[in-house]
Amino acid sequence: MTTTTLPEPVSTDPTPPAGGALRARSRGGNIALKIVSKYGTLIAMAIMLVIFGFAVPNGAFLSGTNLLSIVNQSALTAIIACGLTMVLVVGEFDLSVGYAASLAGVLVTGLVANQGLPLILAVVVTILIGGGIGGINGVLVTKARVNAVVATLGVGTILTGLAFGYTAGSPIVQVPKEFTYLTLARFLGIQNPIWFMAIIVALLWVILNRTATGQRIQAVGANRSAARLAGIRTDRSKITAFVIAGVCAAITGILLASLLGSGTVSAADGYLMDSFAAVFLGSATLRDGEFHILGTLIGVLVVSVGFNGLSLLGTPTFWQYIFKGGILVLAVALSTIARRYSKA
Repeated sequence: MTTTTLPEPVSTDPTPPAGGALRARSRGGNIALKIVSKYGTLIAMAIMLVIFGFAVPNGAFLSGTNLLSIVNQSALTAIIACGLTMVLVVGEFDLSVGYAASLAGVLVTGLVANQGLPLILAVVVTILIGGGIGGINGVLVTKARVNAVVATLGVGTILTGLAFGYTAGSPIVQVPKEFTYLTLARFLGIQNPIWFMAIIVALLWVILNRTATGQRIQAVGANRSAARLAGIRTDRSKITAFVIAGVCAAITGILLASLLGSGTVSAADGYLMDSFAAVFLGSATLRDGEFHILGTLIGVLVVSVGFNGLSLLGTPTFWQYIFKGGILVLAVALSTIARRYSKA
């Protein structure tokens, strides 16, 4: 007896299976998250520019003068943040950069006012001391094997004590007028801090991306064990990154003292959070969670745009702190998302 097998009926329902729809929706969500993780910082900047452009009366926010002012306000943060970027690229943390900048400010003014050093010599000595502070951090982390967070936080606290001891808690105001010209003067109509920022950021970008030293720093940060097996002296690369961060912190402190016209204890301590927010925002810009100089610069500009817009709107000071803390949390979240999807 022959058994006839009837063909299964063909469904004419155009609705795709539920599983396929879910997978398609999941793929769409993943693509959206990847876009946000890679371009979220730029999108946020564009949104803030539009909002503040409409909210601030008389178009004051988008005026050429104000936009140039935003870049000028970003200069010192960009210098210290780009130095911090080198340490984060190598896989470590430096919580002493703000304190080192504050100490540099009182040192450069004190060496001129109290010790009678010529201004140029005082600046050079202060930068060398900043590099020495970075070197101490690097040695503590690499040779003494102290956790970077603990080591740099401890060093930063010591620096605060030294600054108070050197100044007895009083600002140093006897500074020569030419010292203030470092930041108050202009070249080709552009404020000097912008030129300093451009030179230092460009130099650090070249070091990190176009030199053997920079390639070693990136290799150590990517995989320390593989870098060691490849013959790279990992400890030396880490110390180099810390030294660069110390030098950038010292330069920031010198320029801040010039801007204020005095050396003040704790004047630059606030740059610590600003620089971390900028670096983590930058890591979620154009790259998949990687720290890089260009991204840090963009992150600095995002923070400055927010601060400037809030200031022009006359918002209370506490909103600036809320914005600063919120942007740091958002920056770390975007960076984490970017790293996650770069490995997917």
